[in-house]
Amino acid sequence: MYDRLTKTDIEKMEREIEERKLVLRPELIEAVKEARAQGDLSENFEYYAAKREKNQNESRIRYLERMIRTAHVIDTEDRAGEVTMNKTVEVYFPEDDETETFKIVTTIRGNSLKGLISIDSPLGKALLHHREGDRVTVRMENGSSYEVEIRSISDTQEEDEEIRSF
Repeated sequence: MYDRLTKTDIEKMEREIEERKLVLRPELIEAVKEARAQGDLSENFEYYAAKREKNQNESRIRYLERMIRTAHVIDTEDRAGEVTMNKTVEVYFPEDDETETFKIVTTIRGNSLKGLISIDSPLGKALLHHREGDRVTVRMENGSSYEVEIRSISDTQEEDEEIRSF
């Protein structure tokens, strides 16, 4: 299994790895040394807390490196008038008589609470490569479906959204 990532996603992940290796790792190693120097390790909460934080950092580094190693780099070519990566889309839901705005992003940046819809989500898949005014059928994994209408598509600046961990 691989993750579909943009070149920008990979660059952000590489910057985070570098920060964690060159800045955070030495700080955490020093914190473990200082806590160990306080004496009896069996009752030394600071030692265990420092050790846990160091291990979490190393785990995050491994996670990001694995994501990069197994990534499938996707095309982010901007097609005029089409829903593509990093576009903001205003979608009308006829069943609810509501309009919502979403930004189309990669899976690792998806966060529906912030209006960031993954290209791998049912809604994201349905919207991709459609145009303003199109009525689109969104097919759910459970077999049900619903229709939406694309009201508008606009360019958005790629923001520095955090790469979330799983």
